Amino acid sequence: MHGPGSSGWLLVALCAATGAYCLLRMRSSVEEQRRAAGGEALMGFGMAAMAVPAAVFTPPAWAWPLWAAVFGAAGLHGLWAARASARHLHHVVGAGAMVYMAVVMAPGPQGAHHGGAGIPALTAALLLYFTAYVLVTGARLVPVAAVAGGPGAGPGAGWGDRPELARACRLSMGIAMVAMLLTM
Repeated sequence: MHGPGSSGWLLVALCAATGAYCLLRMRSSVEEQRRAAGGEALMGFGMAAMAVPAAVFTPPAWAWPLWAAVFGAAGLHGLWAARASARHLHHVVGAGAMVYMAVVMAPGPQGAHHGGAGIPALTAALLLYFTAYVLVTGARLVPVAAVAGGPGAGPGAGWGDRPELARACRLSMGIAMVAMLLTM
């Protein structure tokens, strides 16, 4: 990203840790949670890679179209899954935001980025969406009561079956997305 190095490294750490936790969540006994965790792990690791400060590592020119294609495919998968449940629409918006950032960050003809003066309308719309998402998700996080006998209930619940940790994971990725969009 184009922000200061220290905030870039904090985003890398946050997104990579979130992606790693989402990999742990893929061990859940609930199929829907495993699927969601896989998509969120991809998003977390992709965001971590994009957040590496440009002063440290500038990805090759072919990386940006590759990221756009990967997240475009993830967005199409989320759109397909949204037929069954509207919850997947958030994944579509997130994947679309990643495609947008990959396109904007790709070097232009003389190595310049496509960004212009001011905040483009799409960036502003994504900032509004993810800011609202962070506020709503944060409000839902406090407090989360486990349903007796359900996934995440009791002290023996596995890491993949803890709804409050899954929400915290989604919250941290939403916060990271807001930070990344602010640096564009």
